[in-house]
Amino acid sequence: MFDIGFSELLLVGLVALLVLGPERLPIAARNAGLWLGRAKRAMNTLKAQVTQELDHEHLLQGIDQQPLRQLEQQLRDGIRLDAAPQPEIPPSPGQPAP
Repeated sequence: MFDIGFSELLLVGLVALLVLGPERLPIAARNAGLWLGRAKRAMNTLKAQVTQELDHEHLLQGIDQQPLRQLEQQLRDGIRLDAAPQPEIPPSPGQPAP
C-alpha cells in the first residue's frame, strides 16, 4: 500500500526510540496500533455500507416499476379517507361492550 521497506521501518523505529525513550515507546506503539485498528475497521464498515447501498440501487433498477405503480393505485383506490368516521356510541349501562 505505502511501499515501505524494512530499512524505512527500522529508521522510523530508531528515531521513535531516540525521541520517546525506552519507557514510553511501548505505550506509544500500542496506542498507534489501536488507532490504526480503529481506522481500518471504520474504513471497512464504510466500504461495506457503500457496497450495500450500491447493491440496493442495482436491485431497485432491476424491478419493473409498472406493476408496483398499479398496485399502489389499487391500494389508494381501496383506501379512501373521504368518508367521515362513524362516531362511537357508548354502550348503555346494562349492555356489554361490542
